[in-house]
Amino acid sequence: MDFTKEFFNLLLDFGEEWVITNIESNHKDLEVYLDIKYVSDRYEDPETHEEAKLYDHTKTRIWRHLDILHYKSYIRGQIPRVLCSDGKVKQISKGWSGMHDRHTYHFEIKVIDLLHVSKNQTKTASFFNCSFRLVNKIMHRSSERGMGRRRLSKYPFEHISIDEKSFHKGHNYITVLSHPRSGAVIDVCENRDSESVNQLIGNTFTQQQRESMNTVSMDMWKAYIKACKSNFPNAEIVHDKFHLIAYLNKCIDQVRRREVKSYEELKDSRYALLKNEENLTEKQKVKFELIKNANYEVSKVWSIRENFKSLFEFYNEENEAKSLLIKWSVDAIENGITEVNKVVKMFLNHSKGIINALMTNINNAMAERLNGKIQEIKVVAKGYRTFKNFRSAILFFHGGLDLYPLKW
Repeated sequence: MDFTKEFFNLLLDFGEEWVITNIESNHKDLEVYLDIKYVSDRYEDPETHEEAKLYDHTKTRIWRHLDILHYKSYIRGQIPRVLCSDGKVKQISKGWSGMHDRHTYHFEIKVIDLLHVSKNQTKTASFFNCSFRLVNKIMHRSSERGMGRRRLSKYPFEHISIDEKSFHKGHNYITVLSHPRSGAVIDVCENRDSESVNQLIGNTFTQQQRESMNTVSMDMWKAYIKACKSNFPNAEIVHDKFHLIAYLNKCIDQVRRREVKSYEELKDSRYALLKNEENLTEKQKVKFELIKNANYEVSKVWSIRENFKSLFEFYNEENEAKSLLIKWSVDAIENGITEVNKVVKMFLNHSKGIINALMTNINNAMAERLNGKIQEIKVVAKGYRTFKNFRSAILFFHGGLDLYPLKW
C-alpha cells in the first residue's frame, strides 16, 4: 500500500477490517472520496453476533465524513451482507456509521461538539456545509440516545423542581422538570395542566421514587400543586422564593403605574424600584433615593417587598416561620393598598408552602437559571415551531445526557 493510503487509513481508524483502496479528489468542487473495502474473512450476525456466511454486497454507497483540510470528505464503498442462522439476509454492522445513516460517527461527534459551542443549528450546518435537516436529525437522535441511556429508576430522588417556560406567544407554556442537585433538566412536557404534568411525572419516576420524594419546589400554579399532591404523597410543597418576590415586583409596578399619573417624579422609575440596590446605575440610584423615603404608596410597597425578602435570611423553626409570615402579612395589610392586599391574601392561602420555604430555604434558583439558559437557546434559534424540536434542544443542551454515538 502506498504512503497516502496508509496515512489515510491511520486517520480514519475504522479498524483492521476496513482499508482504503482508492482516493479520488475533485478539485473543482473541493471534494475527496475515500473508497473503502471490508477485508476480513470473518462475518457475523449484526444482532446476535453469531458467525455468519457472506451472502453478497450492497450497491456502492456514500457517507459524509470529516473534512480533510478545506475539502469535503466522503467515504465510498459496498457493505457486505450475510446469511444468518435465522435465514435472514442482513447488512453487517460497520462500527463507524449507523445502519441507515449517510454520515460517519466521527462526523456526528463533531456536529454535536459544535452545536454545544454555537447552540445554533443553522450556523452549525453552515460550518459543515451540510443541510440543516441533517444537523437537526443528529440533535434529535442524540437527545433520544441520551434519554435511552439514562437510567433514572436506579437513582433516589429527594428533591425536584417544577417550573414553567413560555413556548409561543400568548398563553403557550411547557413544563420543565429539573433536578437541583445536578442542575440538569429531567424532562419536559407540553402545556402546564394537571393531566400533562401527571403524565410527565408518571413517565419519569417509579412508584418507589414518588413515595420517597421529600420536597418539590414550584410556584403557586394550581395544576402543579394538584399534580404534586397526587403523585408525591410524602413530599412537602415548597413555594419558590423567586416566584413569590416576582408577585411583589408585579405589585410594585402596578402601583407605580397607577401613581405615576399623579406624580411626575415617578416617571422612568420602574427599574430603579425593581432592581436590587447593588445593581442600580448612577442615574437609577438618584431616582431611587428620591422615591425610597417619600410618602408614595409605591415606596411603601417597595418596603413591604424588602421586608418579605428579609424573612429568608435565616433558617426558622415551623412556629417561628409561621409567626414571621403572619406578622409580615398584618404589617403589609395595615398600609391599605389594594394591590398588596390581593398578594397577601394569595400568600396566606398558600401559607404552608411559604412556611416550608422559610424553614428549608429551598428555592428554584437553579430552575430559574435553567429557565434563562432555555430562553437563550430559544432566542438563538429565533424560536421553535414545534414542541418536539424545542424539547430535543432543551434536553440536548441541558439534560446532562450522554449524547455521543458508541465508539468502536
